[in-house]
Amino acid sequence: MSLSSIVREYMKKMLAEAGKGMKVLLVDSDTMAIVSSVYTQSEILAQEVFLVEMLDAADNGEPSQESLQHMKAVCFIRPTAENFSLLKRAFHTPKYGEYIVFFSNIVRDAYLHELAEADEHEIVKGVHEYYADYVPLDPSHFTLSVPEPYYCFFPPTLAPQAIRRVKDRVVQGLASVMLSMKRRPMIRYQRSSEHARSIGLDMWRLMYEQEAGLFDFRRQKWSDTVLLVVDRLDDAVTPLLTQWTYQAMVHELIGMQNHRVDLRQLTGRASTDQGEVVLSHEQDKFYAAHMYDNYGDLGQAIKGLVDDFQKVSKSNTNIASIEDMQKFVENYPEFRSKSGHVSKHVTVLSELNRIIDRRRLMTVSAHEQELACSSSLTTHAAETLALLEDHLVEADEKLRLVLLFALRYQQEGMRQLAELVDRLGQCGVPRNRLALVDGVLRIAGAAQRTGDLFGTKTFSARASKMVSSLKGVDNVYTQHQPLLMQTLENLSKGKLREADYPTVGSSASAVGSKERPLEVIVFVVGGTTYEEARAVALHNATVAKDGGMKVILGGTCVHNSNSFMEHVTEYLKASGQIR
Repeated sequence: MSLSSIVREYMKKMLAEAGKGMKVLLVDSDTMAIVSSVYTQSEILAQEVFLVEMLDAADNGEPSQESLQHMKAVCFIRPTAENFSLLKRAFHTPKYGEYIVFFSNIVRDAYLHELAEADEHEIVKGVHEYYADYVPLDPSHFTLSVPEPYYCFFPPTLAPQAIRRVKDRVVQGLASVMLSMKRRPMIRYQRSSEHARSIGLDMWRLMYEQEAGLFDFRRQKWSDTVLLVVDRLDDAVTPLLTQWTYQAMVHELIGMQNHRVDLRQLTGRASTDQGEVVLSHEQDKFYAAHMYDNYGDLGQAIKGLVDDFQKVSKSNTNIASIEDMQKFVENYPEFRSKSGHVSKHVTVLSELNRIIDRRRLMTVSAHEQELACSSSLTTHAAETLALLEDHLVEADEKLRLVLLFALRYQQEGMRQLAELVDRLGQCGVPRNRLALVDGVLRIAGAAQRTGDLFGTKTFSARASKMVSSLKGVDNVYTQHQPLLMQTLENLSKGKLREADYPTVGSSASAVGSKERPLEVIVFVVGGTTYEEARAVALHNATVAKDGGMKVILGGTCVHNSNSFMEHVTEYLKASGQIR
């Protein structure tokens, strides 16, 4: 079941509810991101949407338009106190002739009564709950785009009110996911994470007590679907690694927010030709086919794209008759579309190439992978030190290498780590950045982790790692596998320890760890990565052919190395360790 398809179907039903004729779509900042993730502007226009307008446009000082009483307004908004206030204000002096309101989540009865009282002109023709309170990034990957997600890295006592707001938003978003998929799952959570435990318990209370009737999907066996709530800080390695597949590379090296890539801030020549570009599997067939390709395969694929376009371009130059001219004019829109499409991918690849060369990322990444995937304290310390002394390697790359070294050798390599941190300081890395080393170990070190991050806790894990090293790897830059995949494998085999991942519910724990679910929605408190999203997508592709447990991945946000380090920095500031 594709999350993107679910949200697209919701949008189609909303706009159809308004009937034939031109209409206006009113959204808030959250639902705007949801709509744009599944619909292009041209697709919206094809649904007879005359205008997409923010609900708070008047409050933001945007010029008010004349009354459009002949138009219907389709409101798609989150059920927040702020949005209800804006709606009541809109109903008091209505701009449009009719309003049909769609909330993206469960609405409190008290809010509905307030809306009914505010509808003094009787312009509201319908109020509905359509559960699309999440942004589908890929068919099996979603984000809640939680405001201030760095609070997920805080201990519960550091900023309790802010943490409560984040958790409430997570529970609302997860409830929307479950309702849109028509699931009431068994719930398991990572015991070592207080945030995961709290969210798991809140979800259980919502689905099995407070809104039990709403979540009563009788056709489903209780244990077929599992909601597994885990903590980002159980695996701090994955977000710190340089990425080498298309989607993940773009997010790591350029930045990508809900499919949008802003090239304007870049200094390369290619950035002058393109502004903001969209990379979406829904809207771009080439991207959908190659978003998980590694760097080398991507270059070949884009070369093939350019070659195909050149053939089309040459055929358009052979205009020798009126019929040829007519054919060219008829095909010109498609030709222009292909031209922009090819230009987009060539521009993005050019920027990636420039950044990789400038930052010596191939050399740096090879060592990152060694730190993540093998153990050799003396060798790794010497190689890390050598890269710290290389003036061509940038400061952030040096810092990431030391962070990875710290996570790998926290217990036996403290002397070498102290030397590396001292060398970082000599390289000009400021003290507030050096504090990240201690900060990462404090919140994501060995004592805080549940999973076997480096495959060293059990004999079977060590043996498996040894066999993998003897076999070798196809690509040294993509040999790392996220910890999440090990956790999911254990779950699919009924081997995920109840002691480490308890099942919520009084009688649930007796059977929870023994069950082999058909489907798991795994939610990462603190954020997912595109490396994990790719691993899940490849797993699901295998399941589609051979059978097995399907996986849906979601999180509070999507990390690259910069955002992960920024969130750790926010924790250090709040705890008074840096200014």
